[in-house]
Amino acid sequence: QVNVVESGGGLVQPGGSLRLSCAVSGITFSAFSMAWFRQAPGKQRDLVAVIDISRRTHYADFVKGRFTISRDNAKNMIYLEMNSLTPDDTAVYYCNAKWVPLDYWGQGTQVTVSS
Repeated sequence: QVNVVESGGGLVQPGGSLRLSCAVSGITFSAFSMAWFRQAPGKQRDLVAVIDISRRTHYADFVKGRFTISRDNAKNMIYLEMNSLTPDDTAVYYCNAKWVPLDYWGQGTQVTVSS
């Protein structure tokens, strides 16, 4: 059974920081490309950041320079370090594990940026 579990969301003030974590089990983690997506109310789910099996990273333009994705293959985990948060970053953040055709999602963790 595959489990993808996000944690670390919460309420933070504008300009603040949060660190999201995603724990994965039931797969050969090192073989999967991992990503963070987010979905705000009434909007589509957008890619935030990707880290592939070679640890190459790609970021959406709207988070470049503010967010950092990383992975720990020994712990089967990925992280998203988020800095300089703004209200526009408010969304449910989802962790994704992909090795085509396999594609797994977590349930998401809410991030709310508000004063």
